[in-house]
Amino acid sequence: MPFRQSDMGKTIAEKILSAKSEADLKAGDAAFITVDLVVGTDGTTPLAISEFEKINGCHVKYPERVVIVNDHFVPAKDIKTAQAVKMLTAFVKDNGISHYYSSGNGGICHVLVPERRLVRPGDLVVGVDSHTVTYGALGAFSTGIGSTDMACALHTGQIWFKVPQSVKVIFDGKPAADVSAKDIALWMTGHFGVNGLTYSSVEFEGSCFENIDIAGRLTICNMIVEMGAKNAFIPVDQKTIDYCGGGEPVTADADAEYVEVYHIDVSQIRPVVAAPYLPSNVVKVEEMGKVYVDQVLIGGCTNGRYEDFLEAHRILRGRKAAENVRLIIVPGSQDVMKKLTLSGLLSDFLDAGAVISPPTCGACAGCHMGVLADGEVGLFTTNRNFYGRSGHRESKVYLGSPETAAWTAIRGFITCC
Repeated sequence: MPFRQSDMGKTIAEKILSAKSEADLKAGDAAFITVDLVVGTDGTTPLAISEFEKINGCHVKYPERVVIVNDHFVPAKDIKTAQAVKMLTAFVKDNGISHYYSSGNGGICHVLVPERRLVRPGDLVVGVDSHTVTYGALGAFSTGIGSTDMACALHTGQIWFKVPQSVKVIFDGKPAADVSAKDIALWMTGHFGVNGLTYSSVEFEGSCFENIDIAGRLTICNMIVEMGAKNAFIPVDQKTIDYCGGGEPVTADADAEYVEVYHIDVSQIRPVVAAPYLPSNVVKVEEMGKVYVDQVLIGGCTNGRYEDFLEAHRILRGRKAAENVRLIIVPGSQDVMKKLTLSGLLSDFLDAGAVISPPTCGACAGCHMGVLADGEVGLFTTNRNFYGRSGHRESKVYLGSPETAAWTAIRGFITCC
């Protein structure tokens, strides 16, 4: 069923899900939906494989629509995670899955998948990771699912979906020069709270997106799940089409129904951080006292793209991290690592006293490569700071932008200048 711009009264979510189900769907309806891409990682796919193999006559219906990425434990940190990698390697080989990324050609899935141009506007993407919502920045309906759901999607090429209600968020005004996409994302999380957009499809609008690059748009959509949203869309423009190498934009009808329309004046947003232990616990950096840190991590699926490191490099070049601060640079993919090397940024980060990590989720999810000890404080450019998530249960993580992270590494306490 093609996308029909003449369909009246439909939101973007309703249009895409109707097209993928060949049914006329509205919010609240449920149906089997055909997916364009299924994304799995080493952290969650092993359970999906275990469930998949319980299905009689199991086979992957569309292997060309499946992407498997080793990203949470790269390289494997122990025997258990090494066994998981072995399991995934055998699975993709047995089922003819060509989109398999691991050490040497991989990265964090939410950096790698857009980078490899595997998503286009109008696609329906599901992944066994909540931050699959990231790809809404490219005009796709993308959302996280459970491992059992992934098993069904692998076998049938479809998934059972309830069409979400839609809300519209309009960004008015122009952000200040020192305000990044991450600041906007964190501010929104503080504004809506961790469940303020539960099971909603969020349609962003506003001229401010003209000044936000694809990396920034991916950052904003990456964090929409921290507000409970099912997915989000950023308007598809020529930047999107050029980045994706094509695709058909899907737009809402003028008379589409929204449960709420929000206007946000982005000119009033200042650099912020999220204090422990929720992404919604947002504080203006300029209003904080001196919070000293033990570690700064720049990277993750939220801010591990080359453009993010350009912003950090602008501040770190020619400067040193404070003596008592561990600065960890985590490129989001092997390609990002290569660009950092060829451009000279990696050398400058080393001169600043940074440790360079392989592309990995690592410390963000408490897996390895920089977890925190008892009582330690970190400033991370990642997306979650839950109790005990990134190390010891008594550690604390603040979330901030690459710019705030760079200044914090230099000063030794949380600051944006």
